[in-house]
Amino acid sequence: MADRLERREPEQIRAMFTRIARRYDLMNRLMTVGQDIAWRGEVIRRAALPRYGRLLDLGSGTGDLAQEALRQHPQAQVVAADFTLEMMRVGQRRPPPQPLWLGADALHLPFADETFDAVVSGFLLRNVASLVQALQEQWRVLKAGGKLIALDTTHPPQNLLTPFIQFHLHRLIPTLGRWLSGDADAYRYLPASTQNFLSAERLAERLLEVGFRQVGFQRRMFGTVAIHWAVKPSR
Repeated sequence: MADRLERREPEQIRAMFTRIARRYDLMNRLMTVGQDIAWRGEVIRRAALPRYGRLLDLGSGTGDLAQEALRQHPQAQVVAADFTLEMMRVGQRRPPPQPLWLGADALHLPFADETFDAVVSGFLLRNVASLVQALQEQWRVLKAGGKLIALDTTHPPQNLLTPFIQFHLHRLIPTLGRWLSGDADAYRYLPASTQNFLSAERLAERLLEVGFRQVGFQRRMFGTVAIHWAVKPSR
Protein backbone atom coordinates (compact mmCIF):
# COMPACT_ATOMS: atom_id res chain seq x y z
CA MET A 1 0.00 0.00 0.00
CA ALA A 2 1.52 3.34 -1.00
CA ASP A 3 1.46 6.30 1.35
CA ARG A 4 -0.56 9.08 -0.28
CA LEU A 5 0.79 11.37 2.43
CA GLU A 6 4.32 10.92 1.09
CA ARG A 7 3.34 13.09 -1.88
CA ARG A 8 2.42 16.10 0.27
CA GLU A 9 4.81 19.04 0.21
CA PRO A 10 6.66 19.68 3.48
CA GLU A 11 6.02 23.42 3.16
CA GLN A 12 2.28 22.75 3.09
CA ILE A 13 2.53 20.71 6.28
CA ARG A 14 4.64 23.39 7.98
CA ALA A 15 2.24 26.15 6.96
CA MET A 16 -0.75 24.18 8.25
CA PHE A 17 0.79 23.57 11.67
CA THR A 18 1.89 27.20 11.86
CA ARG A 19 -1.71 28.30 11.36
CA ILE A 20 -3.16 26.01 14.03
CA ALA A 21 -0.31 26.17 16.59
CA ARG A 22 -2.14 28.29 19.17
CA ARG A 23 -5.14 25.92 19.33
CA TYR A 24 -3.28 22.68 18.67
CA ASP A 25 -3.17 21.42 22.27
CA LEU A 26 -6.83 22.27 22.92
CA MET A 27 -7.92 20.50 19.74
CA ASN A 28 -5.87 17.42 20.64
CA ARG A 29 -7.63 17.20 23.99
CA LEU A 30 -11.05 17.59 22.40
CA MET A 31 -10.43 15.19 19.48
CA THR A 32 -9.24 12.44 21.83
CA VAL A 33 -11.56 13.30 24.74
CA GLY A 34 -8.43 13.88 26.81
CA GLN A 35 -7.05 10.40 26.20
CA ASP A 36 -3.91 11.70 24.47
CA ILE A 37 -2.50 12.67 27.88
CA ALA A 38 -2.54 9.04 29.02
CA TRP A 39 -1.16 7.85 25.67
CA ARG A 40 1.82 10.16 25.97
CA GLY A 41 2.48 8.91 29.48
CA GLU A 42 2.51 5.36 28.12
CA VAL A 43 4.91 6.32 25.32
CA ILE A 44 7.45 7.63 27.83
CA ARG A 45 7.07 4.63 30.14
CA ARG A 46 7.68 2.28 27.21
CA ALA A 47 10.84 4.22 26.34
CA ALA A 48 12.30 2.91 29.64
CA LEU A 49 14.82 5.73 29.74
CA PRO A 50 17.87 5.08 31.94
CA ARG A 51 18.92 7.57 34.58
CA TYR A 52 20.60 10.55 32.88
CA GLY A 53 19.44 9.05 29.58
CA ARG A 54 19.10 11.04 26.39
CA LEU A 55 15.71 11.24 24.68
CA LEU A 56 14.69 12.86 21.41
CA ASP A 57 11.07 13.95 21.00
CA LEU A 58 10.89 14.18 17.22
CA GLY A 59 8.14 16.24 15.62
CA SER A 60 7.67 17.57 19.12
CA GLY A 61 5.19 20.29 18.24
CA THR A 62 4.39 22.10 21.49
CA GLY A 63 6.42 19.59 23.50
CA ASP A 64 3.83 17.36 25.19
CA LEU A 65 6.02 14.24 25.01
CA ALA A 66 9.19 16.11 25.93
CA GLN A 67 7.60 17.59 29.04
CA GLU A 68 6.14 14.22 30.00
CA ALA A 69 9.64 12.73 29.68
CA LEU A 70 11.02 15.39 32.02
CA ARG A 71 8.16 14.78 34.45
CA GLN A 72 8.91 11.05 34.58
CA HIS A 73 12.70 11.44 34.35
CA PRO A 74 13.78 14.81 35.79
CA GLN A 75 17.46 13.98 35.31
CA ALA A 76 17.14 13.05 31.66
CA GLN A 77 18.56 15.07 28.78
CA VAL A 78 15.53 15.76 26.58
CA VAL A 79 15.62 17.36 23.14
CA ALA A 80 12.39 18.59 21.51
CA ALA A 81 12.83 18.90 17.74
CA ASP A 82 10.34 20.11 15.15
CA PHE A 83 10.41 21.86 11.78
CA THR A 84 7.49 24.20 12.61
CA LEU A 85 8.94 27.04 14.66
CA GLU A 86 5.57 28.46 15.72
CA MET A 87 4.61 25.17 17.38
CA MET A 88 7.81 25.28 19.41
CA ARG A 89 7.24 28.92 20.34
CA VAL A 90 3.89 27.94 21.83
CA GLY A 91 5.58 25.16 23.79
CA GLN A 92 8.25 27.51 25.11
CA ARG A 93 5.54 29.56 26.85
CA ARG A 94 4.67 26.64 29.11
CA PRO A 95 5.94 26.54 32.69
CA PRO A 96 9.21 24.66 33.36
CA PRO A 97 10.75 22.18 33.16
CA GLN A 98 11.61 22.87 29.55
CA PRO A 99 13.50 20.60 27.13
CA LEU A 100 16.22 21.77 24.78
CA TRP A 101 14.33 23.08 21.73
CA LEU A 102 15.75 22.61 18.27
CA GLY A 103 14.50 23.26 14.74
CA ALA A 104 15.10 20.06 12.77
CA ASP A 105 13.87 18.10 9.76
CA ALA A 106 12.89 14.50 10.58
CA LEU A 107 14.48 13.37 7.29
CA HIS A 108 17.87 14.99 8.00
CA LEU A 109 18.52 14.96 11.74
CA PRO A 110 21.41 17.18 12.93
CA PHE A 111 22.75 14.60 15.38
CA ALA A 112 25.67 12.20 15.36
CA ASP A 113 25.10 8.47 15.02
CA GLU A 114 24.05 6.67 18.22
CA THR A 115 23.25 9.80 20.24
CA PHE A 116 20.00 8.87 21.99
CA ASP A 117 18.72 6.14 24.28
CA ALA A 118 15.18 6.68 22.97
CA VAL A 119 13.42 8.47 20.13
CA VAL A 120 9.73 9.16 20.63
CA SER A 121 7.15 10.85 18.45
CA GLY A 122 3.51 11.83 18.63
CA PHE A 123 1.51 12.05 15.39
CA LEU A 124 4.64 12.65 13.31
CA LEU A 125 4.96 9.69 10.97
CA ARG A 126 1.79 10.26 8.96
CA ASN A 127 3.06 13.74 8.04
CA VAL A 128 6.62 13.06 6.84
CA ALA A 129 7.50 13.23 3.14
CA SER A 130 9.26 9.84 3.31
CA LEU A 131 8.33 7.40 6.04
CA VAL A 132 11.23 5.08 5.32
CA GLN A 133 13.80 7.89 5.45
CA ALA A 134 12.34 9.17 8.72
CA LEU A 135 12.60 5.71 10.27
CA GLN A 136 16.15 5.27 8.96
CA GLU A 137 17.18 8.57 10.54
CA GLN A 138 15.71 7.53 13.88
CA TRP A 139 17.57 4.22 13.59
CA ARG A 140 20.80 6.10 12.90
CA VAL A 141 20.66 8.42 15.92
CA LEU A 142 19.61 5.66 18.34
CA LYS A 143 22.22 3.86 20.39
CA ALA A 144 22.43 0.08 20.09
CA GLY A 145 19.68 -1.22 22.33
CA GLY A 146 17.84 2.10 22.08
CA LYS A 147 14.07 2.27 21.71
CA LEU A 148 11.76 3.90 19.19
CA ILE A 149 8.25 4.61 20.44
CA ALA A 150 5.72 6.17 18.06
CA LEU A 151 2.19 7.33 18.81
CA ASP A 152 0.23 7.85 15.61
CA THR A 153 -3.07 7.41 13.86
CA THR A 154 -3.90 4.23 12.01
CA HIS A 155 -6.64 3.12 9.65
CA PRO A 156 -9.36 1.68 11.91
CA PRO A 157 -10.72 -1.79 11.18
CA GLN A 158 -14.28 -2.11 9.89
CA ASN A 159 -16.75 -2.98 12.66
CA LEU A 160 -20.09 -1.93 14.13
CA LEU A 161 -18.57 1.33 15.35
CA THR A 162 -17.36 2.39 11.90
CA PRO A 163 -20.26 4.83 11.20
CA PHE A 164 -19.66 6.59 14.52
CA ILE A 165 -15.90 6.73 13.93
CA GLN A 166 -16.45 8.20 10.47
CA PHE A 167 -18.81 10.83 11.88
CA HIS A 168 -16.27 11.76 14.55
CA LEU A 169 -13.38 11.98 12.07
CA HIS A 170 -15.06 13.67 9.14
CA ARG A 171 -17.88 15.75 10.63
CA LEU A 172 -17.23 16.50 14.29
CA ILE A 173 -13.48 17.22 14.14
CA PRO A 174 -13.64 19.62 11.13
CA THR A 175 -16.54 21.46 12.78
CA LEU A 176 -14.62 21.86 16.06
CA GLY A 177 -11.54 22.91 14.09
CA ARG A 178 -13.47 25.61 12.29
CA TRP A 179 -15.00 26.94 15.51
CA LEU A 180 -11.86 26.91 17.64
CA SER A 181 -9.01 27.49 15.20
CA GLY A 182 -10.77 29.09 12.26
CA ASP A 183 -9.09 26.53 10.02
CA ALA A 184 -11.52 23.86 8.89
CA ASP A 185 -9.17 22.80 6.07
CA ALA A 186 -6.47 21.71 8.54
CA TYR A 187 -8.96 19.65 10.50
CA ARG A 188 -10.25 18.01 7.35
CA TYR A 189 -6.69 17.00 6.47
CA LEU A 190 -5.83 15.63 9.91
CA PRO A 191 -8.73 13.10 10.03
CA ALA A 192 -8.16 12.23 6.37
CA SER A 193 -4.55 11.41 7.20
CA THR A 194 -5.84 8.76 9.60
CA GLN A 195 -7.60 7.08 6.69
CA ASN A 196 -4.67 7.45 4.31
CA PHE A 197 -1.85 6.36 6.60
CA LEU A 198 -0.56 2.81 6.88
CA SER A 199 -2.35 0.27 8.99
CA ALA A 200 -0.74 -0.51 12.32
CA GLU A 201 0.31 -3.90 10.93
CA ARG A 202 1.98 -2.36 7.89
CA LEU A 203 3.83 0.22 9.97
CA ALA A 204 5.17 -2.62 12.12
CA GLU A 205 6.41 -4.27 8.91
CA ARG A 206 8.17 -1.06 7.88
CA LEU A 207 9.96 -0.94 11.24
CA LEU A 208 11.20 -4.50 10.71
CA GLU A 209 12.32 -3.67 7.16
CA VAL A 210 14.45 -0.79 8.47
CA GLY A 211 16.16 -3.19 10.88
CA PHE A 212 14.33 -2.75 14.17
CA ARG A 213 13.52 -5.78 16.28
CA GLN A 214 11.14 -6.54 19.18
CA VAL A 215 8.50 -4.62 17.24
CA GLY A 216 4.99 -4.43 18.62
CA PHE A 217 1.98 -2.18 18.85
CA GLN A 218 -1.30 -1.66 20.66
CA ARG A 219 -4.36 0.08 19.28
CA ARG A 220 -6.23 2.78 21.17
CA MET A 221 -9.45 4.81 20.70
CA PHE A 222 -11.50 2.26 18.76
CA GLY A 223 -8.53 1.36 16.57
CA THR A 224 -7.88 4.88 15.22
CA VAL A 225 -4.62 5.33 17.15
CA ALA A 226 -1.71 2.97 17.78
CA ILE A 227 1.40 3.02 19.92
CA HIS A 228 4.30 1.25 18.20
CA TRP A 229 7.55 0.23 19.87
CA ALA A 230 10.79 -1.18 18.50
CA VAL A 231 14.39 -1.74 19.55
CA LYS A 232 17.61 -1.14 17.65
CA PRO A 233 19.46 -4.43 18.20
CA SER A 234 22.84 -4.49 19.86
CA ARG A 235 25.77 -5.53 17.71
